[in-house]
This record gives sequence, C-alpha cells and structure tokens, in this order.
Amino acid sequence: MRATAGMPVQNQLISVADLIADVKISASLEAQSKQCGFTVDALDPTLAVNVDRDMICAALGNVLQNAFKFTKHGTEVSLNAYAANDRILIDVADRCGGLPPGAAETLFLPFTQAGENKSGLGLGLSICRRSVEANGGVLRVRDVPGSGCIFTIDLPRHPLSKFAVSA
Repeated sequence: MRATAGMPVQNQLISVADLIADVKISASLEAQSKQCGFTVDALDPTLAVNVDRDMICAALGNVLQNAFKFTKHGTEVSLNAYAANDRILIDVADRCGGLPPGAAETLFLPFTQAGENKSGLGLGLSICRRSVEANGGVLRVRDVPGSGCIFTIDLPRHPLSKFAVSA
C-alpha cells in the first residue's frame, strides 16, 4: 500500500460518479459470479472528493469483494453515494445476515475474519481502513442484525469545478 510504503498519496479532484464507475464493472462481474444482485443508486454528478484515486478505488473494490463474499446467494449488494454536509458517504450494504456478537469492534484488525468463509488472510479491511484514513476519511461498519452490514467510506467533500466533470 502506497501510504505505508512511504510513498506519497497522490490526490486529485475526481467526481464520485467517476470513482464509482471505476469499480462498477468489476463489481457487477463479481456479483454475477457469486449469484447475487448488485445495485448502484443514482449518483449526483456534482459530488467530488480530493483523494488518491487508486487507493480509494482499491479500498472500495475490496469492501465490495467482501460484501459479495459474505452476501447470501440470491440476495443483493447495494452501493449508494451521497453528500452529508461537508462529507461524502459511500455505503456498501450486504445481506450477510449480520455480524457475530462483538465482531464489529475487531473487524478492521489485521488477520481477523468474522464469517464462516475463511478464504483470504483477513487483511483486506485493515488495509482498506488505512487507505481511507490516508485520504482524510473514515471507514466504519454498521451491523444490521438478521439482515447484513453497511460499510461506509466517509471522505471530505470538495467542490467539483465545471472543468473537472468528465464527459
């Protein structure tokens, strides 16, 4: 990871819609392979963040991969991005059935795996959190018992100039 390797974070102003578009295609393919649905809510084209695009795309992609890994077959994962005051919130909601008691507190620790599927090393969410934090943000989870989890990437909001909007 760039931030822990001593490499500088390379921030650039990007639209949230472009950021979501970067991960949407691979996420859609992952959903198909896991036999679950994937929905992305309509996005406000004026929302922008000043982040290291690669780091945030990787973090969001990993959160989505986890959602597909643990979501029950035949259900869906949803992605929603919106503004809340001076913040941009990107929510990934899964249908995993909820977390075991106490798991939300330890989920972001390295080598921690809360679900039955123990494939992987248990490093993904810990790396994601560090990537989001290196970009001035916060990664958190909210357990919805009996339903699933909502992972939120919370980043500072920046005005999007008319010149930064992609065609």
